[in-house]
Amino acid sequence: MIKSMTGFGRCEVSEAERKFTVEMKAVNHRYLDVNIKMPKKLSFFESSIRNLLKKYIERGKVDIFITYEDYTENNVCIKYNKDIAQEYMKYLNQMSEDFALDNDVRVSTLSRYPEVFTMEEQTIDEEQLWKGLERAICGAAEGFVQTRIREGENLKNDLIAKLDGMLTHVDFITGRSPQIIAEYKEKLREKVKELLEDTQIDEARLLTEVTIFADKVCVDEELVRLRSHIAQTKEALLAGGGIGRKLDFIAQEMNREANTILSKTTDLEISGRAIELKTEIEKVREQIQNIE
Repeated sequence: MIKSMTGFGRCEVSEAERKFTVEMKAVNHRYLDVNIKMPKKLSFFESSIRNLLKKYIERGKVDIFITYEDYTENNVCIKYNKDIAQEYMKYLNQMSEDFALDNDVRVSTLSRYPEVFTMEEQTIDEEQLWKGLERAICGAAEGFVQTRIREGENLKNDLIAKLDGMLTHVDFITGRSPQIIAEYKEKLREKVKELLEDTQIDEARLLTEVTIFADKVCVDEELVRLRSHIAQTKEALLAGGGIGRKLDFIAQEMNREANTILSKTTDLEISGRAIELKTEIEKVREQIQNIE
């Protein structure tokens, strides 16, 4: 199977203590370019996320959006710093003695002094957190790949139809090429006959001129290579896999052959077909840009 480089996937994983939501979307790109947007709390998983995605994606510009909700009520705890409270009381008692004042400090007052009570976030279980995040990423990636496969199947069918259309142009040029030689020979014969009137036509000289013309307009090699390129493209499409770069190179070669045919021919019908061939090749190249 072949895959398109455009795709979308989404997965939501809810657990007792947390929820992960992952969305992925992609467009075509020469290489794999992954952009991840996620909460800072999960940022230390970035390297693991990128490695995980390589199992699902070879090429494309991929944007990933990760949201995280923590339902844990006891993920933050209050810590009582007894030593600091003792220090406060020591100096408060000293102040009471120094200035002959009553020490009217109550517990509620002391508790509001800085650092007597502090809020501490409990240690996150990274392994448990990763398991939930990994499930969400894999779920989104699998849905993402399925959309790419469906799109890839449509691309394959469209490309094969376009390649078959290109073959009709190649067949026409193949059949038309010998005819223009015969037509040129006849036109040359008539021209010489008209100029020489009753003088005998030199058949050997005529044949030489026709041979030179035939050599200049001969596109046999280009047609053979075009057929080969079309066949290779079809085979690659049917075989599947990561063939985008290979097909892009073949399409460039097909365009080169079509340009050569167009530059060599002096026949309007072949020129017209060569132009149509170039147009179809360009359409194929555009479609190939979307294949992974």
